[in-house]
Amino acid sequence: MGRQAGGVLAGLQADVTETCDDAPACTCRPGAAGQPAAGSAGAPGRGHDKGCAHLTAPNLVTHVATTDATVTDNQVTSVIHGDLAGKNLAPGRHYLDSGYLSAALVVSALTTWGIALIGPLLAGTSAQARAGAGYARADFTADYDAQTVTCPQGKTSASWSPCTQHGKDAIVATFSARDCGPCPARSQCTTSGARRRHLTLLPRDLAQAQAAARAAETSIPFQADYARRAGVEGTMHQATSHGARRARYRGLPKTRLDHVYMACALNLLRLEAYWTGTPLDRQRTSHLARLELGLAA
Repeated sequence: MGRQAGGVLAGLQADVTETCDDAPACTCRPGAAGQPAAGSAGAPGRGHDKGCAHLTAPNLVTHVATTDATVTDNQVTSVIHGDLAGKNLAPGRHYLDSGYLSAALVVSALTTWGIALIGPLLAGTSAQARAGAGYARADFTADYDAQTVTCPQGKTSASWSPCTQHGKDAIVATFSARDCGPCPARSQCTTSGARRRHLTLLPRDLAQAQAAARAAETSIPFQADYARRAGVEGTMHQATSHGARRARYRGLPKTRLDHVYMACALNLLRLEAYWTGTPLDRQRTSHLARLELGLAA
């Protein structure tokens, strides 16, 4: 079972979670093994394709978290998981965009709730990583057993210091000024006035989780699996089309209740479409595309 998350801003933020399960096995084909023939008692009585479309379960909103817009996405990930678990709706796989993810959240979600987080991790934040030039943290090799880091020029760090940064465990590896000072590649590595590189590392378990996640992101199976999350953009478009862009009331409690009502309304629309076999247009269409469609008509 999978879930999706996305945000809508209106001074406050709504993080929406919905199902994105696989379609059930086809049972509408006449004469299929174990299935009655078309027109007989219990048979769908439809053509094959239409029956399949009708039996495809709709995505239903299972949770809405409303917060101040200043709350970052990754601050609500664990809260959402706790709420879903409390309703016995915790997913096995949760599809999110990079804002909701971090190596620590990937590890904690799996160990605490048994939830596999699927999505691309945020890129490195160092000056070198942002510029796409020079030696970023990924270019260094860490040996957690020897408690050393080796730079791309083959030099080994002079110190290894476990610490706490912003309330989280980290490791700071520092290279010697005697190695960094005369290094011909120093301008690609650091602009520090101390003339040496300081490197912040994640603890071993988080570093391994981060490396595994980033390696998987480039694979075709991951990209095909992560494509499930695209449906939540249609959900956010559907929500904003029904007034979710603006808060109708003042204050977080009333707006949270309003978002819950919105989610119930979306579910009723989807269930009605499912029961009547009416397709819903949940695609996100740009203003230009709508103009082109209008001109074509």
